[in-house]
Amino acid sequence: MEEEPRQWILKKDPPSSEVDVDGVPSILLKLLGQRGISGKEAIDAFLNPRLKDLSDPFLLPNMETAVARIFQAADQGEHVIVYGDYDVDGVTSVALMRTTLDAYGIKGGIYIPKRGGEGYGLSDAAIDNLLSEHGKPDLIVTVDCGTASLDEIERLGELGIDVIVVDHHEMSVRGCPDCIAVVNPKLGDDFHYLCAAGVVFKLAHALLKRRKVEGFDLRDYIDMVAVATVADIVPLVRENRLLVRHGLKRLPQTSNAGLQALQQVAGLSGNVSSMDVGFRIGPRINAAGRMDRPEDALALLLEKDLKGALKIASLLDEYNCQRQAHEKQIRAEAMKMVHEQCDPFNDPVIVLGSRNWHPGVVGIVASRLMRQFYKPTFVISVDEDGLGKGSGRSVEGISLVGAIQACPDDLISGGGHDMAAGLSIREEKLDDFRKNFSEYVLATSTKEQRAPRMNVDSEIDFDVLSLEFMDSYDLLQPFGSHNPQPVFMSREVWLTEAPRHLKNNHLKLFLRQGISEHDAIFFSGGERTLPDPPWDVAFTIDRNTFRGRTSLQMVIQDVRPSHPE
Repeated sequence: MEEEPRQWILKKDPPSSEVDVDGVPSILLKLLGQRGISGKEAIDAFLNPRLKDLSDPFLLPNMETAVARIFQAADQGEHVIVYGDYDVDGVTSVALMRTTLDAYGIKGGIYIPKRGGEGYGLSDAAIDNLLSEHGKPDLIVTVDCGTASLDEIERLGELGIDVIVVDHHEMSVRGCPDCIAVVNPKLGDDFHYLCAAGVVFKLAHALLKRRKVEGFDLRDYIDMVAVATVADIVPLVRENRLLVRHGLKRLPQTSNAGLQALQQVAGLSGNVSSMDVGFRIGPRINAAGRMDRPEDALALLLEKDLKGALKIASLLDEYNCQRQAHEKQIRAEAMKMVHEQCDPFNDPVIVLGSRNWHPGVVGIVASRLMRQFYKPTFVISVDEDGLGKGSGRSVEGISLVGAIQACPDDLISGGGHDMAAGLSIREEKLDDFRKNFSEYVLATSTKEQRAPRMNVDSEIDFDVLSLEFMDSYDLLQPFGSHNPQPVFMSREVWLTEAPRHLKNNHLKLFLRQGISEHDAIFFSGGERTLPDPPWDVAFTIDRNTFRGRTSLQMVIQDVRPSHPE
């Protein structure tokens, strides 16, 4: 079934007064102005972010207390466990936190829960397994989790185990956990954009400001933080943009054997973009957690030998292939259920559940369904006992956290971010949740917000598109959340030859506007019935290097007839 047609929303030009800066191409100034960036200083800071502009890490809430307690652990020879999550942000956070503690001579171990048996964050089952595996530690540092684990942290306190929470997730409605320190930007007024690895980076920075360590250079880990920041889809603003820009630049020459190996396995050489991280590096790290083998992803990032790292990276690549196979099967079943159980064009939400689905890939399927039907979506894997664990993805302006909070009677638990969240639910409650979730969406959004739409940044002619233009355009990178890759449109576009069908239903297109011609790739375009030319085309642009030759390539986002009947 085809996607519902999207409305194209062409952004207005910013006021000329906001984009009048010498030395910057006009198209770049226009795109910056649309992002609210104007004036020489702001534009320079955006286009040329500098590491020296990193802020004081002690501005984060409770940082002083956390630093003091970690130094106590170092000075008294305490046993410290780093406890994290199984996704990219969690695994990189664990790797960086453990590496930092090791640099200070702090002994201890690592624990990452299993997605299937223990689930996200601190749980009683995970605590039991941790204590069985490591014995009783003096201190647990949770990374990328813990903020909402009030009961579990209380239990650890009763056992005489101190806890420091290093996290970026939202607070529980019950408040903050009772522990040594919660280093979470959500408790303060700033830095809300940081992912967990970013918060860990700030903690490491704070430790080093108080007590330097010979041979430990935090700049060596910026590439790991960049991978986490992109993969966790947090806003690429302010320090996130700075860290990702410098981290991506560092990746091709990274000193981390695991990241070297991942790039080799993913077929990356030379410059690495945020798209490469999001679609080639991140999924391979995530695949380990999705297949209930997060320890392999962690082992990769901690491996010192490239030969050993390549073996682990190849294993992660196999996990990713398995993940793709599971995803394909679940997506096909989910599409069938969409048509059988709901009206995909008129219902405000999609909520699907099955006992046949692997819990590790439901988030990916939810994301695909959300994009196809432009609706907030939860896809849920139900175990043999009727307990469902699901992942949700949302559209702009509709908060999944708000939806979860609005449906307390339907859910066992839930949380996350506005655009991506997880939940636990009993199978018999699925229909009730679907109904109440629908009511929440209808009550908190307008019909216009729920309509499929695509923002177009600027109209552009084919004759402007060149590698010289790309040189200026690249200054906008890295692209991601809150700094999306610009979408351009061109009118009256013709085909110079028939579309060429590639694998996975992708299309290679050969386009002409006037006398200017460009090649284009249309991902999944083979699933569409294309109108007769001429077309209006909406697209992004990238560099394409093939057999040593670099060219500008258009990536089609949508097509429509230039002269609709």
